[in-house]
Amino acid sequence: MLVGTRRLLDERSVPYAPVQEHLETLEQQGKTVMLVAIDGTMAGLVAVADTVKVGSAQAVQQLHVQGLSVWMITGDNRRTAQAIAAQVGIPAEQVLAEVLPEDKANQVKRLQAQGLVVAFAGDGINDAPAVVQADAGIAMGTGTDIAMEASDITLVKGNLKSVATALALSRATLRIIKQNLFWAFAYNVVLIPTAILSPLIPFLRDQAPIFAAAAMALSSVTVVSNSLRLRRFGR
Repeated sequence: MLVGTRRLLDERSVPYAPVQEHLETLEQQGKTVMLVAIDGTMAGLVAVADTVKVGSAQAVQQLHVQGLSVWMITGDNRRTAQAIAAQVGIPAEQVLAEVLPEDKANQVKRLQAQGLVVAFAGDGINDAPAVVQADAGIAMGTGTDIAMEASDITLVKGNLKSVATALALSRATLRIIKQNLFWAFAYNVVLIPTAILSPLIPFLRDQAPIFAAAAMALSSVTVVSNSLRLRRFGR
């Protein structure tokens, strides 16, 4: 008895032409079909389907708005994968289907070889090598421990919209860091020469300690206040 994909039956030279039309119909509905053969003869088929997670389409849309290209890497056959991709807004040409678990990392390498910076989100044991290979590995908190250990970012919830939120928050944080560095250098560029020349400036000659303390406090307040703007992120 054999239960598996068309690839398995092809390898064992088991014909499945009698169920080909029904097979394709189920795949177009986004279902993964497992063929059943007994003693080298087709006996039937079993169709299963993963429900698209709530918010997946919105997550893909948010990533597109951020200027990112979204790809799907899956072990499902191409027809099923493209049906699911269409539901969430991923173009058919950006669907990598029928990928064996050990080849997911190779697919990430292939995209990187094209000059792309790749973030890979996964939650299974088989996703761990691809998570490690990616420039930014993202694991779902509802997934396996090994995926979370291999990732750079672990999302507490399994909602894919958190991926878009995490990337947007990372960009906002980096922007704040750059702004803080600018203000820190700006204060130093202005105030270090002022401190050096303070003995020559009548006003600063007597008030230098007070002026220095005020300048240091102002620098700290500026940086901290600017950083606190992240508290309003997403509101």
